[in-house]
Amino acid sequence: MMQKLIPMAICYDFDGTLSPGNMQEYGFVKKLGLTPEEFWNTANILAKEHKADDILSYMKVTIDESHKRNLPITREDFMEYGKTIKLYRGVEEWFDRINQYALKQGIKIDHYIISSGLKEMLEGTSIASKFTEIFASSFWYDENGAAVWPAIALNYTSKTQYLFRINKGCLDITDTEGVNRHVDKACRPMPFENMIYIGDGSTDIPCMAMLNKAGGHTMAVYKKGQKQKAMQLNLDGRAHMVAQADYSENTNIDKFVKAVIDSIAADNRLKITRKL
Repeated sequence: MMQKLIPMAICYDFDGTLSPGNMQEYGFVKKLGLTPEEFWNTANILAKEHKADDILSYMKVTIDESHKRNLPITREDFMEYGKTIKLYRGVEEWFDRINQYALKQGIKIDHYIISSGLKEMLEGTSIASKFTEIFASSFWYDENGAAVWPAIALNYTSKTQYLFRINKGCLDITDTEGVNRHVDKACRPMPFENMIYIGDGSTDIPCMAMLNKAGGHTMAVYKKGQKQKAMQLNLDGRAHMVAQADYSENTNIDKFVKAVIDSIAADNRLKITRKL
């Protein structure tokens, strides 16, 4: 009888984690005729004036500025901008390589994005097909296909909801009952202990803290030469590991994830042995 594969999940923030910079700065901010500084300053001022959520504010500015210029932005436009997003070294090859390593250990990895960025842009990236699900902010579109209103907004605290969705196997974001339904720990399809969260900044702290308490694994990554913020996450007990954002073979990210895979496989063998 063929042994059932052990489930494992790796959850990624996106901006600063898989890609340098903010995805909003690839294409559409430029199309609006704004510099990144102008765009973010406008969004930040709006949030402070109205005591509004930062994510909802940048989404409102996106819509407002497109209306001012009579430049409606469609889902297809966002996906085209997504194609131009740069990725960190090794990201393109990372998923297939780490999946193969895990399979040799009897483990099946599902990859997820949990991001405050735009789902529509993420769906246009070259790696979109590598993810079981992309959880991210998104727009509501009118009958002409133009973005008119925020549909989903993920901020630093709401991101934790999606760890529970993965844990319970409740991936349909419209299913509000399922994600809140009590499910015995032993019956949840993706144990927290078999999950890794990889992020780069303060918006990842609630996810890291929650997963740490639940027995999962966390990593803070950083752009070359910008280690301080990630190190602080480690010093504050938020992230178990700190590594430069390079997903190539034999880098610290690669070694850490493989070590977690080996540990999960070993724990599973121990559980089986105890039952003999």
